[in-house]
Amino acid sequence: MRSIFYTLPLFLLFFGYSATAQEETLSKEEAIQLVLENNLGIQVARNTKRIDENNASILNSGYLPTVTANGAGTIDRQNTEGVLANGETRTADGAETRRYNASLNVNYTLFDGLGRLYNYKSFKERSQQSELEVKQTIETTILQLFSVYYEVARLTENTANLEEALEISKDRLTRARYQFEYGQNTGLDVLNAEVDINTDSINLLNSRQQLRNTMRDLNLILNRELSTRFEIDTTVNFIPGLQMESMHNEAKMNNVRLQIVEKDISISNYNIKVARSNFLPTIGLTGTYGWNESTNNSPLAFSLQNTSTGVTGAINLSWNLFDGGRAITGAKNAKITYENQELIKKQIELEVERDIRNAWDSYTNALYILEVQEKNLQTNQNNFNRTDERYQLGQVTSIEFRQAQLNLLNAELAKSQAKYNAKLAELQMLQISGQLLNIDF
Repeated sequence: MRSIFYTLPLFLLFFGYSATAQEETLSKEEAIQLVLENNLGIQVARNTKRIDENNASILNSGYLPTVTANGAGTIDRQNTEGVLANGETRTADGAETRRYNASLNVNYTLFDGLGRLYNYKSFKERSQQSELEVKQTIETTILQLFSVYYEVARLTENTANLEEALEISKDRLTRARYQFEYGQNTGLDVLNAEVDINTDSINLLNSRQQLRNTMRDLNLILNRELSTRFEIDTTVNFIPGLQMESMHNEAKMNNVRLQIVEKDISISNYNIKVARSNFLPTIGLTGTYGWNESTNNSPLAFSLQNTSTGVTGAINLSWNLFDGGRAITGAKNAKITYENQELIKKQIELEVERDIRNAWDSYTNALYILEVQEKNLQTNQNNFNRTDERYQLGQVTSIEFRQAQLNLLNAELAKSQAKYNAKLAELQMLQISGQLLNIDF
């Protein structure tokens, strides 16, 4: 037993140094800045937004004309024989004809049944929807960030409490040894103290290991070197004056899921109009500027060289009177899709209302538990202080002292857990109400 006791402190000393050899303090504001800059999920969402912005530009609208350039050249070599009007026969061996042409063509759609107009508006709605999706990704990532951040903070406090418990156990062992040497107790008290030290040492080692693992999780979210060491801000400030009715109203107006489904409905509405545009004619303009040149060295040719340039313009109308029913089917399906989006919106509205009410209940319950745990901690602290005084006077046994110590440690751990649970419940409620990105952390 003594060999275990003397080995563990050296082990603890090593890990204690690695846990405290920290290089920076990671504040909440710095964590948010890092995650906004580095998180890979947010970067993917922003790139998707850039794609949707490109799709919503005038270059993808169909309102600009198309311009094409064409060019060609041919060489023709033949042996020919011809009879003139006077009966004379002429032959040409290897007569060569060269032809060259180039043209510039312009096409512009004047009217396409308003299909491109509604497509353009649909792309604009999709671009705005992608902004909401970026916001949704940021909200989810920040909530994930603080779930891990506050877990690091909780484990930091727990480790400190376990270190304090270990120091108390070491003092108790020293006292037990002195008392044993002076015949004031039996060797059993010394053995019990050594066992408790080993237990506290193992608990501390496990807590430090969990802390290191959770720090790596946080570095992963921040997309930085996993071995980066840092200290954490363990202070928690709650937002005062939150009201259920206010949170409910904010959720109806600002919840990002509701805003996204509103964009889906708008896009579906435009898709109906695009489908209907297939029943209308298309009117377009075409224009061509061309150049043609041909040369012929045959003695039978009427001209040896011919060059022409010119401009051609045309207006055309195309009306697909019946395409086998595809346009009708597309219009029907677009209308059904719109109806589905309306139903999805109603479903999300019910889910958001449920979520905000559940989040509010969880938040108020967590605050009450925190208040109770704070009072419980104060009670256990007073009880431990009195027990410690009586233990020094020999009025309580080591078992009673240990129980008071464990009660205090459990109260400290429970209070720390309640504090961060309450804060996370508050953040979840703010996310549902759409206010998460509008507060100071």
